[in-house]
Amino acid sequence: MTRLIVAAGGGGDAVAAAMLDAAVYGGEGPAVILTYAWDRLLIDPVPGPRGPANFTGLRPLTRSVQAVPADARPVAPAGSTLPRLAAELPHTFALIDPHHGAEGITRQLEELIQHLEPESIDLLDVGGDILARGNEPTLRSPLADALTLAACCQVNAPVRLLVAGPGLDGELPADALRDRMGPLVLTFAADHVEAIGSVLEWHPSEATAMLAATARGVRGQCEVRDAGLPVPLTDEGPTVHEADLDDALNRNELARALLATETLDEAEQHSREICGYSEIDYERDKASWLGDQHERKLDPAAALRQLDQFEAEARNRGITHTTFRRITEVLGLNGRQRQDLRALLLSSRPEQYQAPLWRISS
Repeated sequence: MTRLIVAAGGGGDAVAAAMLDAAVYGGEGPAVILTYAWDRLLIDPVPGPRGPANFTGLRPLTRSVQAVPADARPVAPAGSTLPRLAAELPHTFALIDPHHGAEGITRQLEELIQHLEPESIDLLDVGGDILARGNEPTLRSPLADALTLAACCQVNAPVRLLVAGPGLDGELPADALRDRMGPLVLTFAADHVEAIGSVLEWHPSEATAMLAATARGVRGQCEVRDAGLPVPLTDEGPTVHEADLDDALNRNELARALLATETLDEAEQHSREICGYSEIDYERDKASWLGDQHERKLDPAAALRQLDQFEAEARNRGITHTTFRRITEVLGLNGRQRQDLRALLLSSRPEQYQAPLWRISS
């Protein structure tokens, strides 16, 4: 029997989907995870999500759906974490193609459901911004979630909407989500993280890193992203709640506007009108800015001095943890240097590694 999990926002949601599958169905065979190839600029220097044309070596599952196997490769200069996920995890990763709007994703879902005849279909979002109205000032990346929500509401099959780690994406606080979520489905524990432990050593997702850290018992205040947003790490962090799919659609103005979209450009325009921006526009602007910067060579001594200064300032802000993405950006380094920086920090100060986060020294 096959299970289908739709990773609402791609990236870290796909990793969390593997953890969910192990926690709920461990030992019953891996699921098919339908996900975007949208890794943001830290991994992929090209703004926006990737489609099938941006890969070589994809494997057809249905007429509209391609699987991303371990030997698939993104076409340069694009980048993607999906082939490595396929190499390290037993699941089948199928590619969401948003370039034909919500109608295209709906068609992909319908084909997969007919082909797989899954025993269950879960739509998983880490953090809970899929439950947004669409106009909240703290939202940063509503488009992917709104597209998958719009598509899942149009298929003729029961879809269970799940929110893992309420508030951990730093977009909607957990307090704002409580009356939008339903019953508790499960609470992740440390042993559930083992299924994705190796992935967390290199994958850049901050929300899923915090989800795993809270499952391992980490508590405190974590600073994330280039903006230095503080995210509380609480007992609510490792929880997974069910939410009503129709209520989510009725609340989410952007998702409703996307229902009949046939192109990604059309979806972006709705996002600009409803949310006041398109997250892909932000990526375009940031990519242009990053392209004008000269790559700095990693100087170990200078990096450790900068880290000391950052940690002193973070402590004054009440921060107890941070992510390697945050440290990389604070030090003015790029995504290609993130793993080198990580290796430097783990070799020089291993006592501060509270996997997969970095503990601010006291």
